[in-house]
Amino acid sequence: MLKFGKTILSYQDTLQEALDVIDEKYENIDSICKRPLFYDSQEVREVLEDLKITRDSLHQVAYALTEDFSIEEEVDEG
Repeated sequence: MLKFGKTILSYQDTLQEALDVIDEKYENIDSICKRPLFYDSQEVREVLEDLKITRDSLHQVAYALTEDFSIEEEVDEG
């Protein structure tokens, strides 16, 4: 039970950090989207970079959610 509790707390911390990044980047994207944009503008490049950072945060969450399960499966098999 203790190991399960630690795993849940670890997931919660990872999710919270990722959600904080997503919230921050969403605010930036939202403020930029309220301005008129041109394809080659600095704002467009900022939005693309924010989308990449958001994507990477979501990838971190997915990795954190699956990382411990693969380790436990290897231990159970051995």
